[in-house]
Amino acid sequence: MPYPEQWVTPMRQELTRIGVEELRTAEDVDQAITGEQGTVLVVVNSICGCAAARARPAIADALSSEPKPDRLTTVFAGQDLEATARAREYFFPYPPSSPSIALLSDGKLVYMMERHLIESREAYEISRDLREAFGRHCAKAETATS
Repeated sequence: MPYPEQWVTPMRQELTRIGVEELRTAEDVDQAITGEQGTVLVVVNSICGCAAARARPAIADALSSEPKPDRLTTVFAGQDLEATARAREYFFPYPPSSPSIALLSDGKLVYMMERHLIESREAYEISRDLREAFGRHCAKAETATS
């Protein structure tokens, strides 16, 4: 049974106020991941303490510099059940985990940070790993000038 929405709204807003788009349906997830070329960040948000103290602050910090994914999205575990289940289908072979942070490029999973890599670490360590992943997978090709 989902938590009351008034409990969850502030947790949703921690991400939406920094430009992360909520995906509430399976169709929203499919469109975000397969609807366009480029990189898509998918945050599986959660009401748990490690999401509040570690994951969301780390995401905000990692997104404060370049490069970053082309599209920033989130689903909320335990709340948006259909959307979360669909997002997790794209994360194969990883088991369901929340919070978790996935990066997809052209619809294919290229980076996954599961809960166990979040709950046991500090936000700055998580942010550093996300920035490294963004650097590897989101950097735009340099154009040569003559």
